[in-house]
Amino acid sequence: MQWINRIRRVKIVLVVLAVVLSIASLVVSNFLVRDLKVEEQRKMEIWAEAMRSLNNADETTDLTLVWTVLNSNNTIPVIVLDKEGRVQDYRNIEDGSLSGASLDTLVRQRAFSMRKAGRVIRINLGKSDYMEICYADSLILRRLAWWPYVQLGIVLIFVVVAIFALLSSKKAEQNKVWVGLSKETAHQLGTPISSLMAWQEVLKETYPDDELLPEMGKDIQRLQRIAERFSKIGSQPEPKPENLNDVLASVVQYIGRRTSNRITISLQLPHEPIIASVCAPLFEWVVENLCKNAIDAMEGSGSITLTAREEPTCISVEVADTGKGMPKNRFSSVFTPGYTTKERGWGLGLSLAKRIVEEYHDGRIYVKNSEIGKGTTFRVELKKH
Repeated sequence: MQWINRIRRVKIVLVVLAVVLSIASLVVSNFLVRDLKVEEQRKMEIWAEAMRSLNNADETTDLTLVWTVLNSNNTIPVIVLDKEGRVQDYRNIEDGSLSGASLDTLVRQRAFSMRKAGRVIRINLGKSDYMEICYADSLILRRLAWWPYVQLGIVLIFVVVAIFALLSSKKAEQNKVWVGLSKETAHQLGTPISSLMAWQEVLKETYPDDELLPEMGKDIQRLQRIAERFSKIGSQPEPKPENLNDVLASVVQYIGRRTSNRITISLQLPHEPIIASVCAPLFEWVVENLCKNAIDAMEGSGSITLTAREEPTCISVEVADTGKGMPKNRFSSVFTPGYTTKERGWGLGLSLAKRIVEEYHDGRIYVKNSEIGKGTTFRVELKKH
């Protein structure tokens, strides 16, 4: 839980940091864009005044300063129109890929857009004659306006990558815990099981006709099976083709002998064998966990139905019960480690089942449907080979 809380806190800090950086970037960039717009408007007013001086100048007027001002504009797009709307001059509009009529059309379209946006300065030339200076934002200003959104994208990518790295680290740590715990459990079970097997042989020699000895032998075999499962969880088991009908029948037989008579377990299988690539000891564990979960949900009485079928895209196994059911918002959380509705439950059964199905069998397990007071159906899907 400490690791989970730490991850949650780090994610919150990263998200808050991303929001703060994004807001700060947007605010600063907006101030810069606003100031640059004001500065460019002043430059265009000076440029327009230079155009008027040029048009009103006579042959004796010194135009050195005027030409210096006019030629200094190398960034702001500007188009000069006469009073009939004809293009007289333009700067910083050229498109290297256009020429002739196409370029004239582009200039007129740009002039129309500038006038529509209100970016026009009128120059009165006297005697009802005038010119219009149409202008737009410079390329630098347009790029600067987009820069905050680029920064926002970079920050979001950073946050996503950081969270993904944290989750991957968490999963790797969980895997190490699973593997270490499983190996240690299998190792710890090995010695007492060997002792029990030896004591069973001693009892057989002393009490050869005792009816309890076969049942004791079955329980010892069961312990060996459990140790084998933990050993396989701690390694990388190799699935192999198995008759799924036999695997499920074995589970039903085992669960049925250890369940109340008020709970009925039925198995619905096709007549033909269903061959699936599974690790039998681990897959039996999955089905057992689903059945035990169903038994707990029914609280003493009800029925469990196991169904297996070969479908066009997969091999499916469904475990349906007549228990108390669950709301839809809990369909995914039931597989979370530690999730349990029992006072003394560990909440590892369904989490372990999900791990076995998805990581060792490359399959899928989920709650197919559930209704409060009527029951729940879990579905396992295995790939066809």
